[in-house]
Amino acid sequence: MRPPEFWYQTEGREAAYMLRTLLAPFSWIYARATAKRIKTTVPFDPLIPVICVGNASVGGTGKTPIAAYLLESLTRMGMRAVILSRGYGGTEKGPMVVGKKHTAADVGDEPLLLSRKGPVWVSIARDDGAKAAASHGAQVIIMDDGHQNPLVKKTLSLLVVDAEIGFGNDRVIPAGPLREPSETALARADAIILMKPTPDFKTDEDLLARFKGKPMVSASLVSKMEPPSGKLYAFAGIGRPNKFFDALRRAGGDVVEGLSYADHHAYKDTDMMDLIELSREYDAQLITTEKDYVRVPKSFQQHVLPWPVHVQFEDELTLRRLLHPIVSTVK
Repeated sequence: MRPPEFWYQTEGREAAYMLRTLLAPFSWIYARATAKRIKTTVPFDPLIPVICVGNASVGGTGKTPIAAYLLESLTRMGMRAVILSRGYGGTEKGPMVVGKKHTAADVGDEPLLLSRKGPVWVSIARDDGAKAAASHGAQVIIMDDGHQNPLVKKTLSLLVVDAEIGFGNDRVIPAGPLREPSETALARADAIILMKPTPDFKTDEDLLARFKGKPMVSASLVSKMEPPSGKLYAFAGIGRPNKFFDALRRAGGDVVEGLSYADHHAYKDTDMMDLIELSREYDAQLITTEKDYVRVPKSFQQHVLPWPVHVQFEDELTLRRLLHPIVSTVK
């Protein structure tokens, strides 16, 4: 689904206010159900460290690149680290390891993309996935998403927050973008990763004040590859497609059009034929995110250029301090 605009309107607009008011009882029910599930579930302890990379809201905040960074970093340190994902958008229920034969339709786009960095376990039941990973020799589990999932005992909970939009209108689904009240999500977090559009972005002071008492590391997504010269027709089906379009433009790309799809959109042949036709009208190159690219039918991938990004931390020392207890335990 595409997030409604009123989720990110904190004031003004009478229609947005009325919608939030009408949906408030459903938000209360959603929040109460989440809180009850977390309170009453006894988490499974895999007896190995579990790092959870999660967020308080729906939509993209940059969790997947952070999970990839942790997987690569811990692997370089000599640890047998694995990713654990629910495999959203895939048909496989697991627990299972993502292999070369799998597609995004099988295991979801994020696990497929992450599997290029190292071992990825997919399991709808996270406790079953953690049990399987540990029994197959994993020394550290990196849980991609799952801040509201109580099935696995977490050693370190990293809450990822988008510096541009914060917690939106600070309302719970469906009145807003939150999976639970922001105060509750912050209380369970061990540290905050603040994702900024650019390193020099000035984060709202009121948002920063909410993180007081919590270690915080700022980061942004960057690409080692400059956008190709010439006109670009960009498309994306991620949490906030405009973040991708804006990043391309900031990097110098001549984006003539940006077409948004719903998050995790499964591209069909008809979608791709439409995109090819639209790009030809502009005499432009089709370009998209890596996560979208793995959802493009293979027969059309030759027409699309993926633009890879990776996370860059401003203060890696603080991050290393957060990881030190885990690293020292495993080693």
